[in-house]
This record gives sequence, C-alpha cells and structure tokens, in this order.
Amino acid sequence: MLDGSPYQGYLYAYPHKSAYRPLRPRPALREVWAGQPRDALFLYLHIPFCEMRCGFCNLFTRAQPPAEQVGAYLRQLRTQAEQVAAALGPARYARAAIGGGTPTHLTADELTELFAITTGVLGLAPAAAQLSVETSPATATPDRLAVLAAHGTHRVSMGVQSFLDGEAHAAGRPQRRTEVDRALLALRDAAIPLLNVDLIYGIPGQTRDTWTYSLREALAWRPEEVYLYPLYVRPLTGLGRRHGDGPDPDWDRQRLDLYRHGRDLLREAGYRQLSMRQFRRADVPDPDGADYCCQDDGMVGVGCGARSYTADLHYSFDYAVSVREVRAIIDDYLARPAADFGFAEFGFALDGGEQRLRWLVKSLLRAEGVDLSGYAARFGSTVDDDFPHLAELTARGWAAGDDDRLALTDEGLAHGDAIGPWLVSGPVRAAMGRAVLR
Repeated sequence: MLDGSPYQGYLYAYPHKSAYRPLRPRPALREVWAGQPRDALFLYLHIPFCEMRCGFCNLFTRAQPPAEQVGAYLRQLRTQAEQVAAALGPARYARAAIGGGTPTHLTADELTELFAITTGVLGLAPAAAQLSVETSPATATPDRLAVLAAHGTHRVSMGVQSFLDGEAHAAGRPQRRTEVDRALLALRDAAIPLLNVDLIYGIPGQTRDTWTYSLREALAWRPEEVYLYPLYVRPLTGLGRRHGDGPDPDWDRQRLDLYRHGRDLLREAGYRQLSMRQFRRADVPDPDGADYCCQDDGMVGVGCGARSYTADLHYSFDYAVSVREVRAIIDDYLARPAADFGFAEFGFALDGGEQRLRWLVKSLLRAEGVDLSGYAARFGSTVDDDFPHLAELTARGWAAGDDDRLALTDEGLAHGDAIGPWLVSGPVRAAMGRAVLR
C-alpha cells in the first residue's frame, strides 16, 4: 500500500464508519457509558442539511430540505438530546463542534433553538468548550453569525475550496467569488476568535499558479487556521458519477506537488503545520482550558449522522451517501419514538488491539507524533513491540524518533493518506470491504 497512490483515504477516525455493523442486541446507552470518564468529553451535533451538494462531498447531508423537515429535525434533536443527557448523567464537555452538512443552513431563529438544546438540555458551555461551527459562503450571513457569536462560538470553519469561480465549479461547487468575499467580511465583522478556511488542491484545470492565487487570497484575510485538502473522487458523489475513480499516477504527482507548494507557502507566511491538512498561524495559541485528548477521551454525538466514541465501543446511526438513502435515514430518524434514542444502533466494539491501534493512528497522523511514554503508561507495552512494522516508515524516511517520541517527517506527512489506510487492522479492513455503498 505504501508504494501505491499517496491518496488512498482520509483516516480522520478509526475505525472507519464503513466498518460499523448493526449492534444486536442493542446496548443501552446507560450501560455503554457506565464506568466511562465523563469529565472531558467532546460533544458533536450533526445538522444534515445544505443549500447544495458539492461534487466531491460524501458526507451525510441533504440539499435543500423542506422547511418543515428542518423544524421537525430540531424538535427530534431535542428529544434525542434529552435521552442522551439522561443516559450519561453528569458530564462535562471540554470540546464541542457542530457540523454537517452546513449548520448555518439553519435560519438565525433555528440556530437560536439549536443553542437552547446544546446549553439547556446537554449542558454545554460553548465558550469553555471552544465550540467550532461549520459554515459556507452562501450561509455565513450577518444575522446567523451574530447568533454564533452571541453564544460564545470560538471557531468558524468555511469551505472556500478555490477563490476562482471556474475551479470551484469544476469541483462541483457553484459558488461566486463575490459571495466568498462577502462571507469572509461578515465573519471578520462578527469577531469570532478563530477563522478557518478550507482549500482544495487537485481540482481539474488547477495549476500551480492558480493554486498560489487561492492560497494568497486566503492569506489576505489572515485566517487563524487553514486546511489544505486533496481532491478525492469518491463513489456515489457528483464527481464520482461523472469521472469515476481509477488510478491516475499523473494526478497523484500533481496533487503531491501542489500539496508541497501549499505547505511551503503557508510555512513561509508564518503558519505551523499540525497535520497533513491543518495549519495554524504561529501567533495563535494552542487551545487552553479543559484538555480534551482525542486518543483517550470520549465523544458524544447527537443528531442523525453523528457518531459517538467510548474507550471500547464506537457507535452511530445508519449511514449513506446517495440522495435516496440519506432521505430515508432522515425520515427514519424523525419517526423514532423517544425511547429508541436510549440505545446504540450501529457500531464497532474495540478489543485491546484495536484500542492500541486507534491510539497510534490518532497520534501518528498528527505532526507532534506519538508520545512513546504516554503510550506505555496507557497500555503497559511499547509501540515498538506492538507495531514492529512501523520500522518500514523509518526505513523510507517517512518517520523519525527518539526515546520520547515517534513522528512523521515532512515526507511522511505528505503520504499521510497512504499511511493511515496502511495501519488499518485486518478485521477492520475486512469489515470495510464488506460494506455496501449506498
């Protein structure tokens, strides 16, 4: 796998959701969370609605839902939140995010209701948890952003993808540059502490010069963070239906070149690299306050499409990409009786080996790498003993370490989307291979 395409998959969570299966019998959430630490959780709320479906998007979302469905979704979200809060008992959220979809597809009044659920039912303190919210150029309007700011939102992330209309359209995103600039101005006027801008490289027709243009246009706004995403053409997406997803060595070479160019430009502009994708302005401090550790602490997901993590069980609702299947799952969510939200539906149970592997994946794919003593303290064994095949990364010059830490080199980070899938265990890989795309 390491000798193949450097763009095999974005392993942002482990195990991948395609490895989840129906849990039979369904475990009660009270039992799932019994004995789990709940003093530094991550809260995630999913809003599965957008104003449009981008050509590269394989997220769980529906474009242009009827207004009455959005209202019904918020009412059902409150019902689920009540059941989850009762099952968890006393809990403290150290980090929080609202994603989708596009949460700001909701109107200002609907966003106010959403915050009433997160704070009044789930007990979230948005400012203390450094809440992050996703938005889009079309929906980052002053009235919506005012609601986010008033409720202590710390970070807003907007997918621009390209500052050139032609490139955005080639990626299946029919936006206008004037709309992007208007949204960025509104975001800065809202005085939300941290702005993140997403950009995509590898778009059809994109060149190093046009990529440089988008990077410099983004930097003109001095965003606190920038994410650089390689374009993927995935099954069941708009681009997938039009172009397929076969091997393309020339495209791989182009994406690697554009990645390295973007990485170097951001570093020269004073940004620190935190992962293959994430760059933070050097003068922006790392998060403070309650310390959430993605390797160890749990996540509570609320909403159709959200996933949750405990130490030994990851679970969610059903998942799909195609328009018909997404609509059916949302309809099922809206029709559920309240009691159904007290159980985990789909998931994957992590044995000791998978827990070790998840800890490794969540560490190694970050620029700071693996804390070797922290791993030993957590599991009572060493990374070298548990994962001897990591020596292959060192031999390639993709990883380096000492007695304290093992981290990917610059070239290792560049190949992070090959290293992640290479680390996946045999059982998880088999489960993913049996998943039916729909």
